[in-house]
This record gives sequence, structure tokens and C-alpha cells, in this order.
Amino acid sequence: MTTDHRQPRHVFIAAINAACLRNWPALVRTWLPQGRQVGQEWVSLNPTRADRRPGSFKVNLQVGRWADFATGDKGGDPVSLYAYLNGVPQMQAARELVGSWGMSA
Repeated sequence: MTTDHRQPRHVFIAAINAACLRNWPALVRTWLPQGRQVGQEWVSLNPTRADRRPGSFKVNLQVGRWADFATGDKGGDPVSLYAYLNGVPQMQAARELVGSWGMSA
């Protein structure tokens, strides 16, 4: 009998989220360079739609929650934001983030 030593999906994604949050403001600036900080939020255009004015798309720079108040799209962590911005599933987003750091998943 063989044992699968891979981490469960939720543990893997939680670890990636924790790593992202350690440098969250810098990551958000990289992912959404057209935005600006307003208090504890990053206010930006939503690059996934024809957004003309910043204001409805916001990312909390402390905890990672994000939302587009014009469309109702939202998420609660860095991996979900990366997945949303890049149009990929969350597990793929987590793997891409790990890959961007030169590590293997």
C-alpha cells in the first residue's frame, strides 16, 4: 500500500496565502499597478473588464479581501485574487505563485 504525502488542497492554498500576505502590499502594487493606496485599501481599475475609473475595485492591504463592488465579484485571500485577475482556477493560481518564487509544488 502506498501513501500519498501531498498536502490537502486547502492546506497548500492556506500556506501560499500566508506567504503572499507577508509581502501583500508589494504584490498588490505589482498585480494592480494602476491603483493607489487609500487608507488600508488599494483602489484600482479592474483589469478584467472595461473599467474606466478606479473606485469600485478594492483590495484590503491587511487581510487580503478584495471586491469589485460594481460586479459583485469578490474573494477573501491573495490566491483568489491572483486566480481572478489571471482567469485561472485557484489551485493553478497557487502553483503559479509558487513557481514565480522559483519553488516547486
